[in-house]
Formats: sequence, structure tokens, C-alpha cells
Amino acid sequence: MTGNTYRTKTGRTLTEEDIGRLADEVAETDYPAQTLRRRGRPSLGDGPSGVVPVRLDAALREAVAERAARDETTVSEVIRRALRRYIDVA
Repeated sequence: MTGNTYRTKTGRTLTEEDIGRLADEVAETDYPAQTLRRRGRPSLGDGPSGVVPVRLDAALREAVAERAARDETTVSEVIRRALRRYIDVA
């Protein structure tokens, strides 16, 4: 091994030997692919999601932000819900 070291998000230092040992442990447990952590954002529907930029005036932007805070969700989710209701899409 080359002796490289890596840091985890918590600051713990991992050597290549540590990584090899962890990889061996995972390989021995024979995890089904669906139980391993998926990367990226969760899917919002049947296919990939796209970004649609939209301009909002200050009053509307503030109202959406307040609603998101009240519902304990994101501004994006409030906008998605409103569009689904307006267009009548599930």
C-alpha cells in the first residue's frame, strides 16, 4: 500500500489499510445492492427531475418562504405543491 491517508467527515484519519479492512467487511456481509446508501438527491417522481428557474417578486417570495417555515418544509416543496394543485397533477 502507498501509505495515503484519508479523513472522514468527523475528522477521523483512515489509512489505506483501514479502507481495505472496511471493504473486506462489507464484501463478507454480502449486502443486497438496494440496502447500500444511494448517492444524490432522492427522486421526486418517475424520472429525473429538472430545474426550472422562475422569478418571484419580493412579496410573493416572502409569502412562499413564510409558508415553507410554517409547514416545516422547503420553498421548493411549497412551489411544487402549489403547481400540482393548480395544474391538477398528482
